[in-house]
Amino acid sequence: MKQRQTGFTLIELVVVIVILGILAAVALPRFIDLSTEARTAAVQGVSGAISSAAAINYGARVVTSTKGASIATGANPCTAGTINTIMQTPIDTTKYTIGSGSNCTGSGATVTCSVADVAVPAISSTATLICIP
Repeated sequence: MKQRQTGFTLIELVVVIVILGILAAVALPRFIDLSTEARTAAVQGVSGAISSAAAINYGARVVTSTKGASIATGANPCTAGTINTIMQTPIDTTKYTIGSGSNCTGSGATVTCSVADVAVPAISSTATLICIP
């Protein structure tokens, strides 16, 4: 009786390794770029949270003058100290920088602040604050 051997030939194994190498070469650049996309999304999330907190703060302050924080007229609110007074969770200034705003001109006026990643300052977004005494 003949015994039949089963398994893969060397050629089949080499073909599979080559195909896996080609797939890895095509997919690798997509995974390397994910860190930049993640940083961009994080900065946009922080700026969105600041804008949302400013809108909620403005609404609370208009309805009841004892609620919410004052964002003073005549001052530049684009500082971590001012923004952290309206945020439920303070902005981590070791990861994000806040700046480039103008002074509040009156109640209900808006000021645009920039939010940037500390490690990669080119990654930035804008947040809108609403001034209210």
